[in-house]
Amino acid sequence: MTAQMSAQLSGAGDPGRLEFSTTEPDLAIDYLQHAYRTGMRISGPRDGQVYSHTRLDAGLFAIDDARMPLEMSIQQDPFNSLVVATLWAGRFERECCGVSERFSAGDVFIDAEPTLPASVRLLEVAGQTVMLDLEVLAQVASTEPSRAPGPIRWTGFQPVSPAAAAHWKNTVGYLRGLLANGAVATQPLIRGNAARLLAATALATFPNTAVMTPTARDRHDATAVTVRRAVAFIEGHAYADISLADIAAAANVSIRAVQFAFRRHLDTTPMGYLRRVRLDRVHRELLTADPSNGAIITDIATRWGFYNHSRFTTRYRLAYGVNPRDTLRSG
Repeated sequence: MTAQMSAQLSGAGDPGRLEFSTTEPDLAIDYLQHAYRTGMRISGPRDGQVYSHTRLDAGLFAIDDARMPLEMSIQQDPFNSLVVATLWAGRFERECCGVSERFSAGDVFIDAEPTLPASVRLLEVAGQTVMLDLEVLAQVASTEPSRAPGPIRWTGFQPVSPAAAAHWKNTVGYLRGLLANGAVATQPLIRGNAARLLAATALATFPNTAVMTPTARDRHDATAVTVRRAVAFIEGHAYADISLADIAAAANVSIRAVQFAFRRHLDTTPMGYLRRVRLDRVHRELLTADPSNGAIITDIATRWGFYNHSRFTTRYRLAYGVNPRDTLRSG
């Protein structure tokens, strides 16, 4: 790509952020083809209009904001990612498997179904797309009752309800703010947690084949032994970006079984227990940290995956009866 003259491309100092803006349609088209690695047929480009694109990239997912005042036709091949779009302006038309759909401002929909080709037409669009690595879905849910489940499939491209669509928008807005804070977004635990939050929200927003309730086999496997194996894994790997699927694999049971086991025996969830362990690690660091040497509570908390300061402080106070700063001063 050669984006020069009236084009502005920034973000070179921040590998997770890329911004592009131009008034030259040829540069915009060239940029889009590189950004999305797909061929496009373009008509109606106009000089003097602002073409813009911003990408916040967290590795396992990315959030794009774009304004493209032209008409584009795209032949989409199957993606390796789930792509969800929120349209702010313009019109989006798609034909997939003989089904034609049209979307307009305010709509939320699956833009690219990972396994199916589609023909897409975009007219004067402005909106947001979220791309999520398919592997993340398997970290939070599974399909048939098996320890080796198949991939999750989408059975519909639109939200199950207006409330689900609103929840999707709110979650993406929250994560966008998180990624905009470069210091926070570079933390591995936070990036992993954010990706899994997005995956769980996608599964709650769009109809799919994931099975969320425990089966008879899951209930049989939800034993105290399962909990002990999972707890040992969590406590030995709390520093790492581990997922629910990792915990289930360590206990040699399904995701649903390990969830049910923690509910049955500890009245919590595996991820809730992981947060408690990480909170304890923060507490231990604060006890030994020296504030005179520049120890900062937010840095320690962020490193252990706590990126919302007010929520972290509330959890800490409930667990230890004091504020984090009191522990730091007394250490």
